[in-house]
Amino acid sequence: MALSKSERRTRIKNRIRKVVSGTAERPRLSVFRSNKEIYAQVIDDVTGKTIAAASSRDKGIDTSASKSEVATSVGKAIAEKALKAGVETIAFDRGGYLYHGRVKSLAEGAREGGLKF
Repeated sequence: MALSKSERRTRIKNRIRKVVSGTAERPRLSVFRSNKEIYAQVIDDVTGKTIAAASSRDKGIDTSASKSEVATSVGKAIAEKALKAGVETIAFDRGGYLYHGRVKSLAEGAREGGLKF
């Protein structure tokens, strides 16, 4: 029997999470993408704390642009917040999504903002 989209994504997500884990020195940048919005969090999995978070719903993010352009600006915003919190290198967790489109735009925005991964 074929898997639904969400079941398939959950399987891929679990497969990624077996390998990618966030530490205090190298936290995990987790991405969630809905149909309208995109969210990013920098997480220390050892303590279970979110160090920084940004989304397309934040003030200062221009939502009149295309979804990919919005994702790039969210990436820059999360990089800025993470650098303020003292984080320079991260582990990228694409959350079961393909590294393509909005997820790729967010990653490139984070790199432009100064995060290393």
